[in-house]
Amino acid sequence: MKPKIYRTSILKKLTGLFRSPKIENNTVKLPENTKWQLAVDISDIGVWEYDAELNKLYFSESSKRIIGFGNDDNFGKNIDDWNDRVHPDDKEKYHQDYQDHISGLKPLYANEHRIKCKNGSYKWILDKGKIIKWDKKGKPIRFIGTHVDITNHVESGIKLSNTLNIVSKQNNKLKNFAHIVTHNLKQHAGNFESLLEFYEEAKSEKEKKELIDYLNTLSTSLTKTISNLNEIVSIQNNKVDKIEKLYLAEEADKILNMLSVVITESNAKISNNIDPKLYIFYNATYLESIIQNLLTNAIKYKHPERAPEIIANTIITKEIIKVIISDNGIGIDLDKFGDSIFGLYKTFHNNKDSEGVGLYLVKNQIESYGGEITLDSKVGVGTTFTITIPNKKNPV
Repeated sequence: MKPKIYRTSILKKLTGLFRSPKIENNTVKLPENTKWQLAVDISDIGVWEYDAELNKLYFSESSKRIIGFGNDDNFGKNIDDWNDRVHPDDKEKYHQDYQDHISGLKPLYANEHRIKCKNGSYKWILDKGKIIKWDKKGKPIRFIGTHVDITNHVESGIKLSNTLNIVSKQNNKLKNFAHIVTHNLKQHAGNFESLLEFYEEAKSEKEKKELIDYLNTLSTSLTKTISNLNEIVSIQNNKVDKIEKLYLAEEADKILNMLSVVITESNAKISNNIDPKLYIFYNATYLESIIQNLLTNAIKYKHPERAPEIIANTIITKEIIKVIISDNGIGIDLDKFGDSIFGLYKTFHNNKDSEGVGLYLVKNQIESYGGEITLDSKVGVGTTFTITIPNKKNPV
């Protein structure tokens, strides 16, 4: 592979209005006593030249100096001295850009790549060049180009990009938190309203006492939810969210107790077949939100001709843990809605309480800890959600 060409759209200036630069000890010597020589020295632009007839590549002192070499280092004697130092991840585009210029696809060779310096570190180089002489058969025989150190510019761009990514993630976390608050507290409020209506209609002291017990249970659950939400708020600068050792079956039972009124109203049958010994390291608020959303959805979208049946199972391997929640509800038309199931504000039924927030939250909360959620559903038969998360020890 022949050497590449480097950045210069000011070829006339760099060659002294087409006067050939002198070559001494494999080094390009620009014509002296010209304003172009002074400009190049001041700007610290490296200049290179490739002679195809001699198959030689020459570098200016500035070009060598950029990567820590001097004239005594004999850098440039080997035609691949520069090529061999290009970062492996950048080589393909580096060579392709050169070939595109040679082939006439691009009027100017231009490429940005990392180059390994004498001390082993890498610098970013802005490399431009152009064919300036052809033989009688139209074959390029002379190229000239420049090297410019753009390391600071590139690193500043990377820092800016990282900052923007952090801000974007923080904004997404804030939106996610707002949706959690709205969605979870609305469920609690709805439960309170139902219990208070039942209390007003109760005819015996025994019924009223049972409802008061339910209210106390719901109040305790609400207090815990608010406490968990407050913990998230208190995490400064969006540091790593609190991770806890949580037993899945136990956490599911807590949600079932909280939803006991809704479950009773719907005549729902829920089988929690999760291994009581199975635990994961997760954010407690997220896990509560995930379980609550999937269970309430299974009840909310029950089939009108049968009582809801919901089953929670798990599959465990050395690599993953799968939590499978199946129901016999009305199902979702995947041919129609399959691409937007987990989209924000996407609804698939005419239920007046549908907001299109729950599944969006679930997906984001699962993916934020390296997991994924998929579903299989058939209209009139039911839906199965499969949550897959890495089976690993405490990551903290």
